[in-house]
Amino acid sequence: MIGSILVERKNTIFSQLIGRVVLLGACLSLISCQSRSTSVSETIASPTTQSTEVIVIGDISSNPAKKITRYQPMADYLANNLSEFGIGRGEVKIAPSLNTMVDWLKSGKVDVYFDSPYPAMIVSDRSGSKPLLRRWKGGQAEYYGVFLTMNDSGLETLSDLQGKTVAFDDPYSTSGYFLPLVKLVESGFQAVETKSDNASVAANRIGYIFTGDDANIIQWIISGKVEAGVVDIETFAEIPSESRKEITLLAKTKTVPRQMVSVRQDLDTELREKIKTILINMEQTEAGKEVLNKFEKTAKFDDFPTEQSIEELRQLYELITEK
Repeated sequence: MIGSILVERKNTIFSQLIGRVVLLGACLSLISCQSRSTSVSETIASPTTQSTEVIVIGDISSNPAKKITRYQPMADYLANNLSEFGIGRGEVKIAPSLNTMVDWLKSGKVDVYFDSPYPAMIVSDRSGSKPLLRRWKGGQAEYYGVFLTMNDSGLETLSDLQGKTVAFDDPYSTSGYFLPLVKLVESGFQAVETKSDNASVAANRIGYIFTGDDANIIQWIISGKVEAGVVDIETFAEIPSESRKEITLLAKTKTVPRQMVSVRQDLDTELREKIKTILINMEQTEAGKEVLNKFEKTAKFDDFPTEQSIEELRQLYELITEK
C-alpha cells in the first residue's frame, strides 16, 4: 500500500471485518459440503423394521459426524415412504473423497448423492450417476460467485488481474473454483495455478491459489496477501453493509443450481421415480417441512428448469476439464 493514509484505512477495514471473518469461518465450516480433505468415513443406519431393504443417501465431507446428524432424518423419511419396495431402513454414508463416492455409487453402496454441480459432474462422469432434481439448499435455488477486491487496490476489471494472483476456495468447489475459472477462460484469459501467494505470475496470465475456505479468501484480500478473490454471493451478502462499501466487485460468474440430487446409474426405474416424487412433495406436509429444515435448511426439491440447463452445465464442465 502507498502512504500512511491507505495503511490506516486498510487497518480500519481489517478491524471491521476480521471479527466477521472468524464468524464466517466457524459457520462455513459447519455448512460446507465442498471440503474434500481425507478423513475416516462413517455410516449410520436408522432402526431396523420388518422390511429388510435399505435406502442409502450420501455426500462428501471431512466432517462426517456433523453431516450424518443433518442427513439421517432425510434417510429415515425416505425409508418410511418406500415400504412398497421392501425398504425399511435409511442409512447415511459420508465419503472422505470424490473417488470414494464414485466407488460407492458404482458398487451400489450409495443410492442417492447430494452435491453442488461441479463435483456432481465429476462423480457422474466417473460413476455413471444421473442428475435427478435440484435441491434448494439453505433456501437458495441458484447461486454464483463474485470476484472481490479492495477499493484502494487500483483494480477495476478482470483484465487488471493479469500478472496478479486471485484466491480460490478448493479444487472441487463450484462457486470458488469451477465458476470463476470458467469466467476467466470464457473471457479469454489464461489462468495458471500458483503454489504461493507471492509467486511470480506472467504479465499475460492470471494466477490463482487455493485457500481452502471462504473466510480465508476474505482475510487474504483485506490483508493484502492477494489482490483479489472469489466467494459465493451468499458469503458476500453476510459481510456487514458498511464494510461491503470498501469492497469492489470486479465481476460475477454464471448462475447455477445451488445443489443437485443424483442417483446411481443402475437404480431401479420405479424406485428412482418414487424417490423423485417423495422429495418434490416434501414441502407440502408439515412432517416433510420439518425434515427439510433439519436437512441443512433445504427449502424444497424441484426439477431442473430445462434439460438444456443440464446440457449447459455439461458444456461448462467440459470447458474446464479440457483446459
